[in-house]
Amino acid sequence: MSKLSHFNEAGEARMVDVSAKTSTRREAEASAFVALSAEVLAALPNNPKGNPMEIARFAGIQAAKRTSELIPLCHPLPLTFIDVTMKITAEGIAIRSTAATTGPTGVEMEALTAASVAALTIYDMCKALDKSIVIREVRLERKSGGKSGDYQRIG
Repeated sequence: MSKLSHFNEAGEARMVDVSAKTSTRREAEASAFVALSAEVLAALPNNPKGNPMEIARFAGIQAAKRTSELIPLCHPLPLTFIDVTMKITAEGIAIRSTAATTGPTGVEMEALTAASVAALTIYDMCKALDKSIVIREVRLERKSGGKSGDYQRIG
């Protein structure tokens, strides 16, 4: 494992200088899962606040664009694409986000932020029905581009 890039020789946190890196197409996909009770799942279409999945989709897109404002050492990136999709399952809502850019650094954090905020928004939209909602399995699924190469989660 290589050393952590966000620390200088004295162990102080720093933003990595990416100005010498080549701009390439970079893409990342992340996921999250929101575990919901059968009662909450049944109530989704009748939510008085609106469609939780559509609100969460927009929240995830907005969050991806603001990742550098939320995570101190992330570079602000001109995203060329961001998408958030959701699928209802018997146990809850599976969230997938995809982010892309052409730039000198990757978009993993933007994809992870989109999935996380979408999950938090589902919680917010449904918490009046059940406080025991669980957000789990926020993770990077794949990434492409850049010096470190491609990554694909197995399993």
